[in-house]
Amino acid sequence: MDLGLLRAFLMVADHGHYGRAAQALNITQPTLTKQIQALEAQAGGRLFDRGRHGAVLTDLGGVLLPDAQALLRQADALSRRMTRIAGGEIGRLSVGFGLSSIDLAPRLVAAFRRRRPHAHITLDDMSSQAQLDRLKEGRLDVGFVRLPVDRGWGRLSVGSDRLALAHAHHRDTPPHDVTQLPQWVARHEFLQLVHERGPGLAGQINRLCTAISVRPTVIQQAHDLQTVLALVAAGAGAAFVPASAHRIAPSPVTIAPIRHPAAAWRMAVVWNRERLHPLTAGFLALVREHREQGEQGEKDEKDEQGDGS
Repeated sequence: MDLGLLRAFLMVADHGHYGRAAQALNITQPTLTKQIQALEAQAGGRLFDRGRHGAVLTDLGGVLLPDAQALLRQADALSRRMTRIAGGEIGRLSVGFGLSSIDLAPRLVAAFRRRRPHAHITLDDMSSQAQLDRLKEGRLDVGFVRLPVDRGWGRLSVGSDRLALAHAHHRDTPPHDVTQLPQWVARHEFLQLVHERGPGLAGQINRLCTAISVRPTVIQQAHDLQTVLALVAAGAGAAFVPASAHRIAPSPVTIAPIRHPAAAWRMAVVWNRERLHPLTAGFLALVREHREQGEQGEKDEKDEQGDGS
């Protein structure tokens, strides 16, 4: 069905006059007449009776009119929707995040929802490797992962994190001197996240423990970071956690960052360059804004410290 012919039909029906309808459509009257004749050929009869007073719908035209109106309303609605999708206003966006972005990712998604209230956005907690697998399969649009990653991914650095000790032993706080850390670890029992829920974190802990020659005594595992922190708060033991966990740690828990090269890593937002749709591009623009604001904030803080020195 040619929508252009239906538009010509509705315009004549609305104006009741071929000349005025042709003028509204910005075409010549002979062209409009040919369009109506083409539609009449498909409909199997005349759609208008023409006389000195204009054009009047025939019975056949009256039957066709409501269906033509409904079809064009749907076509116009689809056209508007496609424009909004192309502009990144609506659509679906799936975002993944890990332990180190447990605070950042939800904040950015909440900010993006305010900008795109009609978009459908999902946010799921998973390991960096699981995010990369889903990005490759097309089941995820954006991931907050730990670096390094393959150079084939689109990537925006969003900061860094490091291991910290979560503890509630206020009479025996971790030492600031990392050389004394093995002795502190040997005095305490540890809780940890199951490997499947945080393989990147587990690998980082192993690298640190190897670097400082210590083997923590693990007495219990949990399936999420909040449970690990709750157990620490209850006095069940200490735990190696991301330093960023201080944002979600219960009040009895102290988070002490570990100042050692093997304890640190960087984070990035990654995406599949071959599947960059407008909604993803809009979210990445927000991430860039956040990063630039953070960099400007750090610069301003350094400038203030310099002025006060």
